Amino acid sequence: MLAKKYCLKRKKDFERVTKKGRKIEMDFLVLKFLRNSLDVTRIGFVVSQKISKKAFLRNKIKRRLREITKIDLSNLEPGYDLIFFTKKGIIEKDFWEIKDVVERILKKAKLIHKQTVYNYA
Repeated sequence: MLAKKYCLKRKKDFERVTKKGRKIEMDFLVLKFLRNSLDVTRIGFVVSQKISKKAFLRNKIKRRLREITKIDLSNLEPGYDLIFFTKKGIIEKDFWEIKDVVERILKKAKLIHKQTVYNYA
């Protein structure tokens, strides 16, 4: 679970990032991001019912995305609000495929300031 200070919660913040933020799209994920006036990066996730009508599947996707971003949190540039929007096709993907796309999309947005190699074997 992400710590509370890293979570984007308020509707006003979501609307601000959605309207004014930059957008990067890759495979089954869309990232919208915008600079904030804080010293931490806050992250939000949107998994619509178009992805699945079943809440447990939408929650499973959000749990995976939260865990992936929690792992990369120390590498993220501070002072941004990020929103990950999911697209069809994410349900069929496993954790490692999603992690790979999240890392690529963050690199493309230049939001990762250092690269860490993880050895999960």
